[in-house]
Amino acid sequence: MEYRGPNAYDQEAFFSNYMKRRSRKDSPNQAIETPIIYELLGDFQDQTILDIGCGDASFGKELLEKGAASYTGIEGSRQMAEAAKENLASLNGEVLHFTMEAYDYPEHTYDIITSRFVIHYAACLEELFQNIHQSLKEVGRFIFSVQHPLTTASFLSKKEGDRRGNWIVDDYFIEGERKEPWLNETVVKYHRTVEHYFSSLTHAGFTVTNLREGKPERKNFTDETEYERRLRIPVVLAFSCVKSATLHT
Repeated sequence: MEYRGPNAYDQEAFFSNYMKRRSRKDSPNQAIETPIIYELLGDFQDQTILDIGCGDASFGKELLEKGAASYTGIEGSRQMAEAAKENLASLNGEVLHFTMEAYDYPEHTYDIITSRFVIHYAACLEELFQNIHQSLKEVGRFIFSVQHPLTTASFLSKKEGDRRGNWIVDDYFIEGERKEPWLNETVVKYHRTVEHYFSSLTHAGFTVTNLREGKPERKNFTDETEYERRLRIPVVLAFSCVKSATLHT
C-alpha cells in the first residue's frame, strides 16, 4: 500500500518495524544525524522548543532533561502521538496531534524550531518555511534535517526495500514525488535539490548559518563495515538557520 505523510505509522506492523529499526545503534539516525543535530543546536538551556514531526518525542524528553524550558511536539500519526505523550509524562512538554501542514503556527512563540527527517514529506516547502519563520521569536533558530537529495533523486535507485549497496545518482533536477519501498510498504517523499532548500529558506526570511552533509565519524559506529559503507554517499542534509528581521519578497 502507498502512504503519504505520517499515515504509515498508524499501521501496527509498520510502526513496530520502524521502532526496531530506529533504535539500532548504527542506524543513520543514531550514528550520523543525531550528533549533527546536537552540534547545530549548541546551547538550548531555558529555550522554548517546537519539534515538527516529533515521532515518539524521545528527542523532546532528552532536550527537557538537558535543560530546555519547554517542548512542544506536533505529530500527525495518532499512534506516534500516544507514544510521545507517554515519553513526556511528568515533564514540561506537550504533544499535539497535527500534521506539519495543518498546525496553526502561533506568531513569535518559540526560541528554536526543529524537525528531523520529516520535511522531505512536505508537499509545499515554501508555505511551511514561512509558517515556521512567523512562529519563531526574533533571531530564533530553525534546525532541521532531511534525507540527502542525492539519495532521493533517481527514480530507479531504489526499487526494492532491501539493504542498498549501490546508488544511482540521476534525475537530480527533476523535482517532485518519489515513491520508495520501505519496511514492506511504499512511502511518498518529495525530492528537492540542495539549491531549492537554500533558496526557499532565504526567501522565507532565514539566514543559513550552517549546512552539514552528514560525513560519518568512526567513533559513532560499532561496526567497521557499516561505517565504511556510509562513507560512500551522504544520507543526511542538515541546516542551521536564524530568523532574519524582515521577510524577503
